[in-house]
Amino acid sequence: MKIESLKVFCDLAQTQSFTKAAQVNGVTQSAVSQQITSLERLFKSLLVERGKRKFRLTPEGDLLYEHSQQILETYAGLRAKLKETSEVVSGTIRLATVYSIGLHDLPPYLTKFLRSYPGANVHVEYRHARQIYEDILSNVVDLGLVAYPVHARNLEVVTLRKDPLVLICHPNHPFAKRKSLKLNALNGQKFVGFEREIPTRKALDRLFKEHHVTVEYVIEFDNVETVKRAVEIDYGVAIVPETTIRQEVANQTLVALHFEEGDFPRPLALIHTRSKVLSPAMKKLIALLKEPISPVETGIQG
Repeated sequence: MKIESLKVFCDLAQTQSFTKAAQVNGVTQSAVSQQITSLERLFKSLLVERGKRKFRLTPEGDLLYEHSQQILETYAGLRAKLKETSEVVSGTIRLATVYSIGLHDLPPYLTKFLRSYPGANVHVEYRHARQIYEDILSNVVDLGLVAYPVHARNLEVVTLRKDPLVLICHPNHPFAKRKSLKLNALNGQKFVGFEREIPTRKALDRLFKEHHVTVEYVIEFDNVETVKRAVEIDYGVAIVPETTIRQEVANQTLVALHFEEGDFPRPLALIHTRSKVLSPAMKKLIALLKEPISPVETGIQG
């Protein structure tokens, strides 16, 4: 029996999908089925009930899953310790990130990390927040980058920093002449927003409710890039993370204003499962992500 077969079995039990288990392990569905069959022959027990509509482990499968997790964690811990002993930071990190962090916060960190540890590789996938939590819990990815993190018993949340939210508008908008404004100045304004399930939208809805502000949503998008493009053609104003509009402000295609009530911070965090055995490369990347990045390293100055 190979340790890889136990990993495939655990991934299948966690995802409850032969397709997802195959994707996680970079093999075909047929290969997953063959490895499960080999385990059943080895242990002389039916491990998985293969129904068309419902996936379920048998009692023997539950027992094997419980002990296989312990074996895999011990194995991963041993490999990590051996790598730490040799002081070699290498291997692939599977990282999922929301679009705003992945496009604006992450790039300078990745550049710095890969320059420092050329033996390591980071595979980045862009996802909506809900998908990231699903992928983390099903072991499809190792680490996740999210805003407004959800705390759960089986998740480890590593606080990174807080990014202020700012108002953006077209340079010809009346607000563009101001240096700052009160939140209630948005009452009745045409507003370009995020879709309702986006964490930043939920946070803004709570903020508006607390301050008795009512805006006129003219259009809604699922990512910050399209929100910015709509404001650039004067479709309305919007509230976005400050780090996402540095280039547009520098190019004078957008104007950004802070609020007189103070900064409304958007918390950023890294998440992984509590049972995750972190490789030396993962530990180095997490430590780096917690450090501030200089304007020179972001590529945006002045």
